[in-house]
Amino acid sequence: METTKTHIIQIDWDGPYKITELPQLTDSISDYGIYQIYGYQPVYGNDVLLYIGKADQQTFGKRIPQENWWGTNDSNNIKIYVGRLLGPQTPNQLEWSLEIDLAEQLLIYVHKPAYNARSVSSLRNLKIQDVHTLNWSNYRSLLPEVSGLRWTKKLDNQEHDVYKWM
Repeated sequence: METTKTHIIQIDWDGPYKITELPQLTDSISDYGIYQIYGYQPVYGNDVLLYIGKADQQTFGKRIPQENWWGTNDSNNIKIYVGRLLGPQTPNQLEWSLEIDLAEQLLIYVHKPAYNARSVSSLRNLKIQDVHTLNWSNYRSLLPEVSGLRWTKKLDNQEHDVYKWM
């Protein structure tokens, strides 16, 4: 039996926020992580997951407005959820950036938001195959638990025997 070391990333989600409320998300200590954008999409309808992004070197309040959600249909009804990473201690800047990047990639790969199409097609399975995210609080349409082992191709080519009762 093969054992795998799982990299667990816990995310505490908060929201919803309106675009006009983003300036309050500029705390230089805690306002970094992953974010979700919900709104109207012509094929999928109203109030659906449109985009998953990351605020790594910039706070949520600085990064999200750069996406120009004001220019979309029905921008008054855009809802934003922000996810801050949880853990026993704050990691160093490099580790924090890596965890934000891995969590964003896995969540995009599994949930396939409409405006992340390019990111889904260019994902490299190896980077996220041992990542496991746990989503807490207001995670909205995301799955509460996402495993790279389950969603990547790591186990696809392995032979499996059915267990037999002895």
